[in-house]
Amino acid sequence: MPSAATKAAADAPMAEPKRRSRTSGIDRILQILDFLQAIEKPATAYEIAHGIGAPLSTIYTIVEDLVGKNLLLRQKDGSLWLGPRLYYYGLTYSRRLDLLGVANAEMHELSQKSGETVQICGRDNDMMVVLAMEEGRDHFQVTSRVGTRTPLNWTASGRLLVGHLAQNEQVDIFTRCAKNSPTGRAEIDPVTLSQKAAQALANRLSIQAGESDFSVACIASPICNPQGECLATISIVVPDIKVNQSEPDLVGLVKESAKRIESRLGWA
Repeated sequence: MPSAATKAAADAPMAEPKRRSRTSGIDRILQILDFLQAIEKPATAYEIAHGIGAPLSTIYTIVEDLVGKNLLLRQKDGSLWLGPRLYYYGLTYSRRLDLLGVANAEMHELSQKSGETVQICGRDNDMMVVLAMEEGRDHFQVTSRVGTRTPLNWTASGRLLVGHLAQNEQVDIFTRCAKNSPTGRAEIDPVTLSQKAAQALANRLSIQAGESDFSVACIASPICNPQGECLATISIVVPDIKVNQSEPDLVGLVKESAKRIESRLGWA
């Protein structure tokens, strides 16, 4: 006969097995799209699976569905890239953004006045992203194109975009994202970066020269809403020898452009 202890154990409720956490289909899709955006070039299904830590069989299934819906595009060599349907979504989204629409118009005007390359930049978490760009007349070669994402501490715009935050928030952000730049000249100390960010926003001007690219300078001014939050920047990208030129006055032009954008939006 079973003992009393054995019978009690048999009658006791069985513990439920631990449920494994599963990644949803929509999360996998976003991981794939984010991975391709981050590397900025086509990749194979194997490279995607390895990059996001997902089973290859799962990625194959999702990728085929995305290709069929034009969300991904298969290249001739079999690699995968962002599909045209995403571009159409982006166009529709941008048309509804008053800020980007007004800033784009001002960007073209500033490029004509200055003769230089002009960019509109925003913040994507711990990165600065180029939202729009107009090339100058002299076709000065700029490495950052539309969609380029750059660590906040490398750029003039990056500092402005966090300049309105509380100091502890700025320090936290720069502690996470501050990286050495290719030139080795970008500031990486979080406290120093926080102080420079706050001062740049107060001055409505941020200038960096040779920090992210050799011989390249950026003169940026913030586009702030009525609450004082820097939602975007407008900047002129030039050879560093032009930063202090007086004809045309690039600093004055970029600050005036940022103010006009705010005025046209009813924010100033």
